[in-house]
Amino acid sequence: MAGEPQNVIFDLGGVLIDWNPRHLYRRMFDGDEAAMERFLSEICTPDWNLGFDAGRPWTEGIAELVARHPHEKERIEAYRSRWLEMIGGPIAGTVRLLEELDARDVPLYALTNWSVETFALVRPDPTYAFLDRFRTIFVSGELGLIKPDPAIYRHALGAIGAPPDRCLFIDDSAKNVAAAAELGLLVHHFTSPERLRADLERYGLLPEPGQG
Repeated sequence: MAGEPQNVIFDLGGVLIDWNPRHLYRRMFDGDEAAMERFLSEICTPDWNLGFDAGRPWTEGIAELVARHPHEKERIEAYRSRWLEMIGGPIAGTVRLLEELDARDVPLYALTNWSVETFALVRPDPTYAFLDRFRTIFVSGELGLIKPDPAIYRHALGAIGAPPDRCLFIDDSAKNVAAAAELGLLVHHFTSPERLRADLERYGLLPEPGQG
């Protein structure tokens, strides 16, 4: 396999932490999947949420959306007031891989699209103590940059002090992975801990079975 990564850069949501607004809205829509999906694709959309990841204040974004959709006020406001209910907990298999990499002294970093306000709800929770294993967590809301903007990858690479071909970037978004690959980073499109383990073994970051 081409490249010899020395550093590993993890995305957080969808890779190490199970964040999905459907965890909350399935309850709010009483299991009506079609109505929930319409709400999440037409009102509280991914692009709207991405604005918070880029640093937009929640109070501003919520108020603007409620003004446009007053009939959905309760559900829109719940996106912030009940945000923690969108968290399903750690993704155990990936956390184990993180711990194994840390035990082998692999330099670990995180690069996440996440609002400063909501990341502050998760960061001190002992459930997510594994976040302490990262040397640096690059949070989009703090930087005012979001994936897949090439600038956020360049910022991370500059702070890490490593060339792109010495960094393995892991993300569950194909768009984010493609942007990283264009800059020369080694990449893994995350779909499961098992597939990630296989790639980490092929890169020599973790021992293959039987090698100890």
